[in-house]
Amino acid sequence: MDSLTHVALGATLGVAVLGRRIAPWKAALWGAVCNTLPDLDVLIDHGDAVSNMVLHRGHSHSLLWLALLAPLLAAPMARWLGGGFKRWWLATTLALLTHPLLDLMTVYGTRLALPFSDHPFAVGSLFIIDPLVTLPLLGGLLAALALRGARGRRWNLLGLALSVGYIAWSVVAQQQVQRLALASARAQGLAPQRVLVTPAPLNTLLWRVVLVQDGHYHEGFRSLLDRGDTMAFERFDRGTALAPLLRPVQAAQHVRSFSHGFYKLAQAGEELLITDLRMGQEPQYVFGFVVARQEADGAVRPVPPRQVGGRIDTGRALAWLWPRMLGRPLPPPR
Repeated sequence: MDSLTHVALGATLGVAVLGRRIAPWKAALWGAVCNTLPDLDVLIDHGDAVSNMVLHRGHSHSLLWLALLAPLLAAPMARWLGGGFKRWWLATTLALLTHPLLDLMTVYGTRLALPFSDHPFAVGSLFIIDPLVTLPLLGGLLAALALRGARGRRWNLLGLALSVGYIAWSVVAQQQVQRLALASARAQGLAPQRVLVTPAPLNTLLWRVVLVQDGHYHEGFRSLLDRGDTMAFERFDRGTALAPLLRPVQAAQHVRSFSHGFYKLAQAGEELLITDLRMGQEPQYVFGFVVARQEADGAVRPVPPRQVGGRIDTGRALAWLWPRMLGRPLPPPR
């Protein structure tokens, strides 16, 4: 999730646990700092664009490492500000662990189980920025800081409960759309090997569905306010004819694994590209990489990965997003 949401979640948890023992602003500040710490891994340069993508949300997001870090951070704070070590330990643990657990709800991939497993877990029921996750947290937190006392803490807990309830709702909505998408796909003669259901930006009313079947992928959109039970899908080539050329290219294999198979291959002149289909929508994606060149004699030479890809026209995208969220059957911007 975005940094503001992590700050708001950590601060809310800090006030909820420590708000009776120390000044609410101090509890909020500590919680915000702890919930931000795991994302400091973005400051590490792993050497190339692909490594920087796939190694983000790695060891700094491991539940084990964060749980072991919590008492080490809590002990000096308890000695310095008082309030009891157990309270500080609980607040710090919650603030640290909820960072990767919140990230888990996005589609990117979070390695929660390191060092035992390198698998990038992802639920994918939340967009990376969603106001309905963030605003209740901020509202409750600001009330707690303004009102203080038991009344302020109640508002803080209410904001936390509303945000958690909305996150739970996102999973229910995702499953509902997935069931409908699969039924609609079967009715159209499709038998996908992989199915991805993720929300469109900023909401959980409109969902993007990607079906991977053999050498193609199908993209469709479904609003919870759409009428009828049929989804329309557009068919695109995955470029799998290029797979043998890119099989020896390590960077391409990293993206293939990290994306859980939701990728496409392409060739532009001499350059060979791989694109993660999970983040973005056709034809614009966040993570596309040039990973190799094909020489005149047909040989493929790996190159230092370079991130490529255009940006969506925000005004045009929003002009489509809002009415499409409300159930208007508009084609996506291309």
